Amino acid sequence: MSDKKALVLCVDDDPDILEFLRTILEGAGYAFAGAESAEEGLRACRDAAPDAIIVDLMMEEVDSGTGFVRQLRADGSRIPIFMLSSVGDDFNAAIDYGPLGLAGVFQKPLAAPHLLKVLDSALAAAHPA
Repeated sequence: MSDKKALVLCVDDDPDILEFLRTILEGAGYAFAGAESAEEGLRACRDAAPDAIIVDLMMEEVDSGTGFVRQLRADGSRIPIFMLSSVGDDFNAAIDYGPLGLAGVFQKPLAAPHLLKVLDSALAAAHPA
């Protein structure tokens, strides 16, 4: 990867979560873009060309996060996408994320060190030196 900061698009309808992610990501040297809805996230993705995306599972509608991912994949996007979920582990285990082509799932509340470790690994794999 070049000296350009990797851009991470975060899509969540909770402004506090977006600010938390901004603080963590910018503190770790990433560029940050935020969106508060799936629709806004799709526009931001097309305009900003992010290197990775973190999207909340449940926003304005229960499955808007998965709909967002399905739309990006239907558009041909190969960007690493991580789902952010506040639902319990039992629910997460029952959902088949395989067809969505997710790079991973993060459970709220987020552990910043884990988030950065997984994100760093995914971006290194997507953009080998």
